[in-house]
Amino acid sequence: MFKPLIFYIGLRYTRAKRRTQFISFVTLASVLGIALSVTALITVLSVMNGFVGKISERMLSMTSHATISGLYGQLDNWQGLEQQLKTYPHIQGTAPFINGQVMINADRRVNGTVVSGILPDYETHVSDIADKMKMGKLSDLVAGEYGIVLGLEQANYLGVTVGDKVTLISPQVNSTPAGVVPRMRRFTVVGIFQVGMYEYDRNMALIHMDDAAKLFRMENTVTALRIKMDDLLNAPQITLALAKSFAGNYSVSDWTMAHDNFFQAIKMEKKVMSIILLLMVAVSAFNIVSTLIMVVTDKRSDIAILKTQGLTSASVMGIFMVLGTVIGILGTILGVICGVLLAINVPEIVSGIEELFHVKFLNAQTYYISELPSELLWSDVWATAGMAFLLSLLATIYPAWQASKINPAEVLRYE
Repeated sequence: MFKPLIFYIGLRYTRAKRRTQFISFVTLASVLGIALSVTALITVLSVMNGFVGKISERMLSMTSHATISGLYGQLDNWQGLEQQLKTYPHIQGTAPFINGQVMINADRRVNGTVVSGILPDYETHVSDIADKMKMGKLSDLVAGEYGIVLGLEQANYLGVTVGDKVTLISPQVNSTPAGVVPRMRRFTVVGIFQVGMYEYDRNMALIHMDDAAKLFRMENTVTALRIKMDDLLNAPQITLALAKSFAGNYSVSDWTMAHDNFFQAIKMEKKVMSIILLLMVAVSAFNIVSTLIMVVTDKRSDIAILKTQGLTSASVMGIFMVLGTVIGILGTILGVICGVLLAINVPEIVSGIEELFHVKFLNAQTYYISELPSELLWSDVWATAGMAFLLSLLATIYPAWQASKINPAEVLRYE
């Protein structure tokens, strides 16, 4: 079916004569349609991969791989539990913390925030917060000095910087002769961090754990222990093993439980977007059908003559399958090249457009991050190219089959 003559004629039909310039234009449009669809699919998948990767990196830089706490939200004798955890394989570090919600006040600005009481020496074992400091150091949090480290967005909102004073107002109250009043404590800003996620930079603050214990009246207890593991992806299995080992004495959770809905939503969105864009590729591929039908109509007399010269119906079908396959291959290759180049340079291109037109495409409050990331996965590239080529090949079958059914006697009767 696919002999050198078949390839020659099929490739010859890709070049139009003067009277068939329109067919040549439609062929070019089919190639460009496939190329644009493949480019769009590769670029969108790369951007979504970049979003997932960047958000996961920033989120997990502040979130522990696993957390173990008491059954009633408090953990006694955390030092003894820490010593037990050191004997478990796959656990690289632990750190205690005390969490609480407060109102933070600076002059006339007030903001609700989550305060986390930490031990700076321990915290570096489970998170990257020390590397995210823009001003000051995490070690500047000293017990009894009531220092506080704020996120950059929160510091900007409150209008404070290192050395300024803020007031933390706890929901717990004190009973005084004048009545019930909220617990308040004056803190000094000793550092500012920037994770790159608005959720943390705007709504999180760090103080020393001893100061948090006094503020929230949690002497000799902590909220929980953060755990860092050697393999992030094995956290669910390790967490399950820990839960069985402690036989229900503690509550154990991992990062997949804390952010499961978010990552499941991202995964589903990627699947849906892939299907939608794949339909674009399918529409572009099936433009080949109309192109080949036009070519078959234009070449009816040529087909009839070839058949009278001994060309079989299978060979005629092969000619037009070669023609459609060439269109699909050219469109796919062009789309892959453009898609890879665009996916690699998306951040720079978007940044240039934003500077040129003075616009901002991503609001950090809505999208967690303010820049457009991109991560090219070659598995996505090959899958996209394979599907585009397969759809193009399928689109050639019907027109090629119709061409093979042409009756030379009927066509040449009027020639």
